[in-house]
This record gives sequence, structure tokens and C-alpha cells, in this order.
Amino acid sequence: MPDTVLPELAALEKIIDQGGQRLDARVVHTVEMLSGERFPIHAISLGNPDPGVPAMGFFGGIHGLEGIGAEVVIAYLQNVVMRLPWDLALNQQLEQVRLVFMPIVNPGGMWAATRANPNGVDLMRNAPVDALDRVPFLIGGQRLSAGLPWYRGKPGAPMEAESRALCEVVHQELLSRPFSIALDCHSGFGISDRLWFPFAHTRKPIAHLPELHALHEIFLQAHAYHPYIIEPQSAQYLTHGDLWDHLYMQACNEPTRTFLPLTLEMGSWRWIKKNPRQLFSRKGIFNPLINHRLQRVLRRHMPLLDFLSRAAESHERWVPVPEARVQRRADALSFWY
Repeated sequence: MPDTVLPELAALEKIIDQGGQRLDARVVHTVEMLSGERFPIHAISLGNPDPGVPAMGFFGGIHGLEGIGAEVVIAYLQNVVMRLPWDLALNQQLEQVRLVFMPIVNPGGMWAATRANPNGVDLMRNAPVDALDRVPFLIGGQRLSAGLPWYRGKPGAPMEAESRALCEVVHQELLSRPFSIALDCHSGFGISDRLWFPFAHTRKPIAHLPELHALHEIFLQAHAYHPYIIEPQSAQYLTHGDLWDHLYMQACNEPTRTFLPLTLEMGSWRWIKKNPRQLFSRKGIFNPLINHRLQRVLRRHMPLLDFLSRAAESHERWVPVPEARVQRRADALSFWY
């Protein structure tokens, strides 16, 4: 059966064509559905490939039902690609940073309108990481059945192909560099927009808490009226199998490497509050269905993505020096824990 058109995938591939040779675009995996549809997983990079420069990675579509996450990443990629021919400042920026995009990690789940991938596995519960404390029933990850949400996969089984594809891109493009940031875009948690950082499997603070506190400070300086609650994910709940915990702990095996993974959790309850009829739509629980609200969401988050790109490029100007890390960590512990 020929490849089936998925609207978000079609939009992404149009941008890849428009970017042409300015982009390093590749298919890292192809998802084949039992019904015959085939969907590629694209990874797109641009900017300086020198492994000595910092990198910023944008990821979306890990949960197929949360299409808005993919749309936010695609919208920012389009913004960058459309500015390449004329924006001198952007081209100068790209000499000092590598930008990486993986907008649709789970195209099979997006096509089927499911949170999980076509095998019924929740990719954000799929990494070989077990929570150190009690997790919420089901939502924290379960191995009872693929027919229930938040399924982790069979014990001892390899990670799903989509998870391995994401890890491959992160290792090649981000963890190969001395400094990198990742932003993974999701929706569906409460009314407020939240920016989460690890850990998800334990309430223990991460080693790079001073760097996160410094990043938080410069974000407040640049965006004093931002809409985000910025906090460790463990402040809300713990989970098994978090991909970013898994990748962060691997990054920490190299002491000279700094990797800061963030998760944007867009508050979809706000869209439901404005349009209660969305409760009767499977996608409406996780995505804005009215066009002007979709456009508003895309505009709302572009400053954050642009800020993170610039912060990665300029990290040497704000990352705390060694003698300041003890005080930074104390300030962060006081603020978040």
C-alpha cells in the first residue's frame, strides 16, 4: 500500500523541501502499520555541524494524540527555514549553534489517534528506568496490558523502535557536544502551561540544578510575564520509564558534558474550558480544535523556542562558573524543593 498522507507529516515534508540543501534531513525510521500504511520519522538539523559548538533539540509528537506538540515544533522549524534566505542575524546565529528537529516521533500513534505507538506502548514510559518511589496507579507506567493506557512494554524487551530512533538522534546530535538543551512538546496536564525538568523517576534533584536555576533566571529577565510554571516533574508525580531521565543519566556518564532536557506540558484543560464540546472529541481533550485558538497557541510558544535556541548558543555567558555552583544549587533547592 502506498504511503498514507498524515496532515502534520505533509506539512513537515513541505518545509523540508523548502529548506533544500540548507537542511540536513534524514529518515531515521519508518513505521509500518498492520493495515499497510507507512510513515517516516524525520530528523532535521541545520547550523554548524562542528561537535564543539552547542546544540538545541526540539521534539514533538511522542504521544500520538497530542498533535499540538508536533505543530508547535513544525511551526518553529517553518519560522527558521523561511528566514534563512534573508535573515542575517539568524545565519550568523547558526554559525555558532546546531538546531535539531524531530517533530513527529510517533507518526503511527498520530495516525491512529492514540497516545501510544502502534504496538500499544507509551513511549514516555518505555525507557529502562524504574521509579525509586511509589508512582500513581496506571499513569506512572504499567505492564498489565497494552490495552490500558501508559503501558511500558514487556519486561526486558528492547525499547520500541520510535524510542530508539529518538535516542539515536539525541546521542548523535546533542550528547556528542559539550553543551545541549532539549525541549519535548506535549499537552494535556491541567490548565497551566508547565516547563518540566528531570527527574521523573525520583524526587532527588539532578546534578545540573545550578545550570537550570541560571537558565530560569535569564528567562525571567527576558520574559518577565511568561505563562509557564517551571518545576521538576517530580513536583507533580513520578513515573517509570521516562525517556529524558534515561538520556540525562547517560549524558552524566561524561562529566564534562552538560545536557538540559526540558518538557513543555501545555495545559489543554484551558481549551476545554473555553469550548466544552471538545470533551466529546478524542483529539479535543488534548488539542485546540478551533483554528484561531490553534494559531494563538502557536504564537504563544514561539518566544520560548527562540529563547532556548539563543540560550544554547550563548551558554558560556550564563552557565555558572565552578565557584558559583554551590550557591546556585542552594538557591535552586530553596526555590524548587
